[in-house]
Amino acid sequence: MIHRTPNAAAECGRHILRLLGRKPRSTLAISGGSSPRPMFQMFATAPFDWSRVDLFWVDERGVPPDDEQSNFKLANDLWLKPAAFPQANIHRIRAELDAAEAARRYTEEIRELFRLVPGDMPRFDVIHQGMGPDAHTASLFPGEPMIDDRRGIAAALWVEKMHQWRITLLPGVLLAARHTAMLEAGADKAAALQAVLEGPYDPKKYPAQIVLGARDLEWFIAE
Repeated sequence: MIHRTPNAAAECGRHILRLLGRKPRSTLAISGGSSPRPMFQMFATAPFDWSRVDLFWVDERGVPPDDEQSNFKLANDLWLKPAAFPQANIHRIRAELDAAEAARRYTEEIRELFRLVPGDMPRFDVIHQGMGPDAHTASLFPGEPMIDDRRGIAAALWVEKMHQWRITLLPGVLLAARHTAMLEAGADKAAALQAVLEGPYDPKKYPAQIVLGARDLEWFIAE
């Protein structure tokens, strides 16, 4: 379903809270960028018991957790610290480490929490994603070979256009989520969004099309 609204971030946030509220304990993976800022601020004041949620990240830039580019820092400053989110429930990507080691540790932490056996995919209750002007989602950029990976959990990827290492969940995990909430804002993304929603299916060119195969997908688009 597609929701076009001036308050896309708030609508997306309310949707996520409704989904999380259905179970006594839930798993949530969030993305960074500018679009979710209002959503994180809303979460900080929401009357919600965050001890019921295990929080993960869809992807992270290869920087320390106090770096201004860090997706963790964004959520921590706007939401986690103000809401006194339980530290034991925060499962951040250790992006201050070597990228491959950070991806390995993140994969192992996910396997442990979800009690996975070899070959299994974790099934997050909710995954929140965004999309860039080039139609990338998570840290899966156009042309990335790992877009075809449906068996791995997380990986370290070098993003040449950003000259930066990224650690990201892989498509198999994104597709296994029980619910996916896509939040889009910004006029610079309009052309990419149209291509993703209306163009031919070509996730190597438009990686955000990966989510079109998700089980329960809701789009929240700012207008």
